[in-house]
Amino acid sequence: MFRERFLGRLSPKVRSQLDAWQEAAEVLGEVHDPRVLASLGPSGVRGLLLHRGKQGVPTGVKAHHTAHFDWQYPHDQPEMAELYRRAKAGQWDADDLPWQTSVDPLNPELLLLPADFVDLDMAFDMGIRLDETEWRRFGASIAGWMLSQFLHGEQGALFAAAQVTEAVPSFDGKLYGATQVMDEARHVEVFLRYLETKLGGLYQVNDNLFVIIDALMADSRWDMKFLGMQIMVEGLALGAFGVLYKVTAEPLLRALLAQVIQDEARHVHYGVVALRDHFTRELGEAERREREDWALEVSLLMRNRFMAYEVYEEWFEHKMSRAQWRRFILASPGMEMFRTVMFSRLVPNLREIGLLSDRIRPRYEQVGLLRYLNGASADRLTGKDMLDELDAERARELTPGAP
Repeated sequence: MFRERFLGRLSPKVRSQLDAWQEAAEVLGEVHDPRVLASLGPSGVRGLLLHRGKQGVPTGVKAHHTAHFDWQYPHDQPEMAELYRRAKAGQWDADDLPWQTSVDPLNPELLLLPADFVDLDMAFDMGIRLDETEWRRFGASIAGWMLSQFLHGEQGALFAAAQVTEAVPSFDGKLYGATQVMDEARHVEVFLRYLETKLGGLYQVNDNLFVIIDALMADSRWDMKFLGMQIMVEGLALGAFGVLYKVTAEPLLRALLAQVIQDEARHVHYGVVALRDHFTRELGEAERREREDWALEVSLLMRNRFMAYEVYEEWFEHKMSRAQWRRFILASPGMEMFRTVMFSRLVPNLREIGLLSDRIRPRYEQVGLLRYLNGASADRLTGKDMLDELDAERARELTPGAP
């Protein structure tokens, strides 16, 4: 009671700052493994407390890794060589997208996100009073925030792919890695162009995303960069891209995402191929367990921690508390769909690379993620497979009475 009275006397901005500090402490407090905390802790301070990604200046990260040269140039990974062939054939030019398309975020026929993406009844009960046009603007803000985080994540993937191309031992892996660097540069180009020319600007990087990228860029172990970017960040992003592709009615965005999804499917496949044998045959048990614990801890951090506070600060900072906003955004049907699809893509890949042992599975079961165990891993799904599946789901949902 005293705490509530004390907080009630503070300005909304001060209350928000105190809540942010408390949440940062909770985020780091949720990390149980000391090795994971040592890996993420310094980046957590830089991102969650110091907000280094939001200071308006470039971020410097000291990268430590060993560049691996093989002067024999062995072609000893046929699956990786096939990925390289597919990547060369799958290159596309961002200028070929239909950029002449007029994008009006307020057009009810071509909404970026469907009206039921958030729970309007819950919003009303919480005292949020927006008219129909304001709700469309709010939906456009959420979409712009998501696309901005995609952009920031793609920049992290661009730099990580460049590092991994140097560090990965496999020569076939280096050849494929070079194609991913080009892919990621193109993704940065298209997301930035869409945000700047169609939505009028972008949101700053989410602090939690900054923490993960910052930690991975500074890690000296090539396989941890692979695990973090190719399996975790890229795998979750692939699920997110798929959801947005399915639900958006905006044709240019759908065309853009269709191309990106096909690239990303190869990227995650690359991570699975590179790490599958390494984790199961080359790492010692202690090292493998460390990576297994790291993957779980980061999964839990990513599941509920992307709260779109940047949108909250724009729309509702003086109308509701951060705690109320968290309840609202967590309960939104669209965000729940994102979490479901993202983890249905991630968990099978962790299984495939040997990071879902009998030791760790009960913890995934406890947090409700083991239900995705038997899904298809990235080496079993092409980007075209995913697009066909998403198009079929969309058609069923748009056709009343369809089976």
